[in-house]
Amino acid sequence: MRIVILPNASNVAQFAADALAAQLSIKAESVLGLATGSTPVALYNELIARYQRAELSFKEVMSFNLDEYIGIKTSHNQSYRSFMNQHLFEHINIDINNTYVPEAYLPSKAALLDSALAYEAKIAAAGGIDLQILGIGINGHIGFNEPSSSLVSRTRVKTLSQSTVAANKRFFKEGEFQPYLALTMGIGTILDSRQILLLATGENKANAVKAMIEGPLSAMVPASALQQHGNTCIIIDEAAASQLTLKEYYQWSERQQSLLAKTGLGHMHED
Repeated sequence: MRIVILPNASNVAQFAADALAAQLSIKAESVLGLATGSTPVALYNELIARYQRAELSFKEVMSFNLDEYIGIKTSHNQSYRSFMNQHLFEHINIDINNTYVPEAYLPSKAALLDSALAYEAKIAAAGGIDLQILGIGINGHIGFNEPSSSLVSRTRVKTLSQSTVAANKRFFKEGEFQPYLALTMGIGTILDSRQILLLATGENKANAVKAMIEGPLSAMVPASALQQHGNTCIIIDEAAASQLTLKEYYQWSERQQSLLAKTGLGHMHED
């Protein structure tokens, strides 16, 4: 894991946008894995601003979202299709037909299982995900892979934990149906991505961040599976990094790696 600790949430969004822009400069037709939630919104705002300044184009991009609620229509204002349309797709030049969110408003479990298999097949047919954006839940979940999820899981139906339901309750009106199930990419699906960026901001994520980075590899902290991925960058602000035991080392390491990238080995020992 590469651990990047930045002063604030705005810096996190800018750093992630730089990484995504670098990916698109290498491969205009990149396949992006996208996430919903409050943390990625700042990133999406930054991407929209860069598109409006003609610094980025998404014309050839294909995207796959991590998950979708089961039991509400895609037109519902709290569906993740609606979220992505509102916070990103409607403001950039991506072809909406090349944006995929799991189909989860279906009449039976069998239909949902078929939808999960079809989603995996679509990702494979696209050549796999080049760059996956992730957030992290307060209980360490990624996507809707809650604690106890298999570290080799594929796209499937998952029951949301009580803490996840409670955290998302604020988005639904009083008395409105709130989904307790979701169709989500599995941890194994996520780990197949060629590059992963996980963004976390705020003190409320500090314990989950510490468990992900410094705790043992465990299904009880699904995000800890990223320890096994060879090209993962964890981008966090000072608040989210506040519980890290080796915080100073991560900052030191990042400075040394930056120096190496700028100067090369030949200049690192000069007086």
